[in-house]
Amino acid sequence: MLLILSPTKTMQDNVDMTINETTLPLFLEKANQLHEELKNLTVAELARTMQVNPQLAQLNYERFQQWHVRKHKENGIPAFFSYLGEVFRGLHAADLRKDDLLFAQGHVRILSGFYGILRPLDLVLPYRLEMGGRFAPAGYSHLYGFWKKDITQALKNALQEQGDQILINLASNEYYKVIDKKQLAAQIITPVFKEARGDGYKMITIYAKKARGMMTRFIIQNRLKDTEQLKLFDQEGYYYNENLSTTTEIVFTR
Repeated sequence: MLLILSPTKTMQDNVDMTINETTLPLFLEKANQLHEELKNLTVAELARTMQVNPQLAQLNYERFQQWHVRKHKENGIPAFFSYLGEVFRGLHAADLRKDDLLFAQGHVRILSGFYGILRPLDLVLPYRLEMGGRFAPAGYSHLYGFWKKDITQALKNALQEQGDQILINLASNEYYKVIDKKQLAAQIITPVFKEARGDGYKMITIYAKKARGMMTRFIIQNRLKDTEQLKLFDQEGYYYNENLSTTTEIVFTR
């Protein structure tokens, strides 16, 4: 069973943690290709391309000026600890045990507009580059074209290493779209989290994001191997809703 997550727009660059089993991103050289273009954009160009305010554009301009492949081993932070935001608050990697992190290393992948795909212990430097954003690398009309083949192949390899073809999609639609589902040839299950509203249930983005992180933590800590076991998830008031679920979507409501 392989899980996919989305990154977050916000990251931290200083984490008080130590683990020796860190790795480097699989596509660090391709990230460097993007960096060679991004570092030449002005603050104003970054603001327009990323659709952010001048302060955020300045921050990311400085990050791209400081970013370098060689800095990863010395200054990089494992991806699981680097991202902020609701998904990673729900995951709360800081208090996972070492054996949990090593299990996650083999069973979790984070899709990224800048690094392509990341394992939990891959060392990263702070950046901001959304997969569905306006930035288009030279020769491409968008980042989806730049990354689709590599990300799909990396997921195929990870599934083969595990000996099954089960992909648990906990990523947002923006990032999930980068995968070539036909080439992947996997059984894809998407957990969906909804809140009671009026006479029905509605997905509230901020809650759904945190729940994806909680589900990731649940799978890691319990070493789940069977999709039926996902239905046991019952944290923070969620429960499996058989009436709303399908063969491809497992719905949890509260």
